[in-house]
Amino acid sequence: QVQLVESGGGLVQPGGSVRLSCEFYGFTLDYYAIGWFRQAQGKEREGVSCITSLDGSTIYSDSVKGRFIMGRDTANKNTVYLQMNSLKPEDTDVYYCAAAAYLCPADLTEYDYWGQGTQVTVSS
Repeated sequence: QVQLVESGGGLVQPGGSVRLSCEFYGFTLDYYAIGWFRQAQGKEREGVSCITSLDGSTIYSDSVKGRFIMGRDTANKNTVYLQMNSLKPEDTDVYYCAAAAYLCPADLTEYDYWGQGTQVTVSS
């Protein structure tokens, strides 16, 4: 059974850091890419970053480039992380991870599996 589970969200001060994890079951990174997305209430879900299955390369949205780092957890091959640094209040969202076959599609409907999300709140 395929499942993705996000963890690590919470309340953080502006300028601070937080690390999210996405643990997945039922598939491997040999065949699936995993993306991170975020959504604020009343807004569309947007892509944040993604790691491809083919070569492990990562892509980032312009809004987080240089601040967020996505990677594979070397201690647990079934986990990817999103290291979020220099956080801003506008980074406050529910963050989701999702899986798509091989590459990182721009169309969110091409992601086959989604986690339940974890809340990140950036506030003093």
